[in-house]
Amino acid sequence: MSEQAQEQESFDSFAEFYPFYLSEHQDITCRRLHFVGSLSVLAVLSYSIITGKLALLFALPLIGYGFAWIGHFVFEKNRPATFKYPVYSFLGDWVMFKDILLRKVRI
Repeated sequence: MSEQAQEQESFDSFAEFYPFYLSEHQDITCRRLHFVGSLSVLAVLSYSIITGKLALLFALPLIGYGFAWIGHFVFEKNRPATFKYPVYSFLGDWVMFKDILLRKVRI
């Protein structure tokens, strides 16, 4: 979907947003990078809590968004939905992660 079409979109619920979110993640490498980023976030979060190294929590946004944004800018060649829909996009990341684990979304 083009940036202009994205700017015209408005969503009243996450259920309306999620199909748009998936349409912005058609490139398999982008989806794989999202998955690796989310999995890395969970690993670092767990490690941080288990070891008490809570300062590592500050790295979580960089880890999660770093992988995702590389996927968008380099492979998907679009602007991440995070910039316009931060809450829905954050939810979309985790729903897509779950859908990948359940094999509803292919990587």
